[in-house]
Amino acid sequence: MTTKLSEAEQLKVDSRYLRGTIAEGLDDTASGAISDDDTKLTKFHGTYMQDHRDLRDERRRQKLEPLYSFMVRLRIPGGVVSPQQWLGLDAIADSCSNSTLRISTRQTFQYHEVLKKDLRSLMQQVDALGLDTRGACGDVNRNVISNVNPHQSAIHSEIHQLALAISGRLCWQSSSYAEIWLGEECVYQPGKSEEPFYGEQYMPRKFKIAIAVPPENDSDVLANDIGLIAIIENEKLIGFNVAVGGGMGLTYGEPATYPRLATVAGFVPADRIVDACEAIAAIQRDFGDRENRAHARFKYTIDDHGMEWFGEKFAEYHGEPMTEAKPFELLRNGDRFGWTESENGHSNLTLYFNCGRIADTEKAKERTALREIAKVHQGEFRMTCNQNLVIANISPEQRPIIEKLVEQYGLDDGSARPALRLNSMACVALPTCGLAMAESERYLPTFVGKLEQIMSDIGLPEQLINIRITGCPNGCARPYLGEIALTGKAIGRYNLNLGADFSGQRMNRLYLENVDEATILAALQPMLEQFAEQREQDEHFGDFLIRAGILGAERTPETLHQPLKTTV
Repeated sequence: MTTKLSEAEQLKVDSRYLRGTIAEGLDDTASGAISDDDTKLTKFHGTYMQDHRDLRDERRRQKLEPLYSFMVRLRIPGGVVSPQQWLGLDAIADSCSNSTLRISTRQTFQYHEVLKKDLRSLMQQVDALGLDTRGACGDVNRNVISNVNPHQSAIHSEIHQLALAISGRLCWQSSSYAEIWLGEECVYQPGKSEEPFYGEQYMPRKFKIAIAVPPENDSDVLANDIGLIAIIENEKLIGFNVAVGGGMGLTYGEPATYPRLATVAGFVPADRIVDACEAIAAIQRDFGDRENRAHARFKYTIDDHGMEWFGEKFAEYHGEPMTEAKPFELLRNGDRFGWTESENGHSNLTLYFNCGRIADTEKAKERTALREIAKVHQGEFRMTCNQNLVIANISPEQRPIIEKLVEQYGLDDGSARPALRLNSMACVALPTCGLAMAESERYLPTFVGKLEQIMSDIGLPEQLINIRITGCPNGCARPYLGEIALTGKAIGRYNLNLGADFSGQRMNRLYLENVDEATILAALQPMLEQFAEQREQDEHFGDFLIRAGILGAERTPETLHQPLKTTV
């Protein structure tokens, strides 16, 4: 008996390998929008259609259609671009976007407010830089993220090459990308497969891979479908502990959906890790839920079938089983700001950017500064998974030149900024994200500023606390790994989540549901006061909340997001 495909799965099958009617929609000048079906398909091409929500009511009164635009996300494995690529990407921000660059939590760039008429030009300019947007969104493997700064050691350089190899192996292959965006001739032939790995249905849902090099966990490795934890012995990369089934999203009101940390399944040698990632992705491709999209992520496949089943399937698909996982230690999931030295005698400078937004404003000419640096820099630029930027591989001869430019333009190396803000992160949310229920990027500075005042008053001005804010529960800024995290419920109202650890190995729990800022600050202030009085040496806030009994005992993933306090 043939099972009827869901609407989402049928759309992929009927799309002629992601062509749909995207090209025709782009050519239609009567509207700034494209069709609903093509909106779903363009995600595979790295772009989401959105509209400016701040202007909805006014445009409705003027009897105009919403101000439609597109967010475009690039595929940049490991987050590395050359100075020449930086200059090209910077130019695109003016010619096709809203004159900002935004570093995403997946270590790549996003362009916002791109008009339909400029989409093809943007894609062509990106292609001319040797980059693309293929698979940055959609039901495929997303941008592969990894520890930043490969030049810090030979190990990091090797890790970066593996990120490139994994991304290349799992990148979708259809000619539709070149046809729609680059003007190449259509080669589609009915019945002929263009996707040797994905097939015509691609993945059941998005799929994410991250790499960490202990003790650093700046990639939040366990928040991914596949988490690769590098194992180094005698200064040599011997392989990876492989964790599976992580994912941050949930749906309000649906208790069967939940965030989950990946489970360590075993160890794979370095020379087999690309094959191993392909095998694991193939397991999800073949066994993920294609009937219920809310249940289609790999974490549910793992929980439905169990780790023993996964181990058996991995041995079948990979040709050999994993061996026993090796010991490792993850200590922190933030960035190291300021100057660091590499083994090759070169230097690296990590700069802070609020929510990853790089712009020229009256207060700071960030884009101008980085453009001037790119004109003289001979190393690389590396985006971090925490929305910051590393100017990497700076030679001793170049360092004074770059130091002068950093000082001239007042770029933020974190040295003069309160510690609390350095470990904060937010998704875009309003006004462009169609899923946003509340403010996030625009609200983060206000919220953190009020927390900074509370902490200064109680004597904790330099305390590092991971803070995450998202405009909805989908998890783009990995909110369930924040020691303090807000997930939007409505304008001005959030769920308050507390108690993650500082290394990305324990999720937080829902403490208050659907509350306003005043209620959130009133709840946090006595906790922070108690923390100031009773904390142990080097103890982090999330660990203190657990030790002090404020959050109670551990709970299962399914119950983590039932509120500990009643709704206010």
